[in-house]
Amino acid sequence: MSILKEFREFVSRGNVIDLAVGVIIGAAFGKIVSSLVADIIMPPLGLLLGNIDFNHIRWELRAPLPDKPETGVYLNAGVFLKNIIDFLLVAAAIFGIVKAANRFKKPAPPPAVPREIELLTEIRDALTKR
Repeated sequence: MSILKEFREFVSRGNVIDLAVGVIIGAAFGKIVSSLVADIIMPPLGLLLGNIDFNHIRWELRAPLPDKPETGVYLNAGVFLKNIIDFLLVAAAIFGIVKAANRFKKPAPPPAVPREIELLTEIRDALTKR
C-alpha cells in the first residue's frame, strides 16, 4: 500500500476530522478565556488588592544595562499567575463540558453473543434439567 493511499485513509476516518474540529474550537475557546482573565478578571482583582497591575509583578534577576533596557532579566510572576488562572478556568470549563456530555451519552449495548455460545448455553441448560 502506498504512503499516499494510507494517508488518504487516515484522513478520511471520522476521528481525525473530529479531532481537528476540537483543536480549532479549543484554540478559539482558549483565546476567549485568556481575554476573560486578562481583561475582565485581573483588573478588578488588581484594584481590590491595592491597585496592582499583574503585568508588572516581577523580580529582577539582572539589572538592565543603562543604554539597553531590554537586557534586564526578570521573573514575571504576575504573568505566570494570570496563566495559572487561565489554565484553571479552561480546565473547569472542559471538565463541565465532559461531565455534561457523559450525562447524555447512551450506554453501549451489550455485545452480541455468537451463535455457537447460544447453542452451547442451550445444551448446558438442557443437560442440567435432567
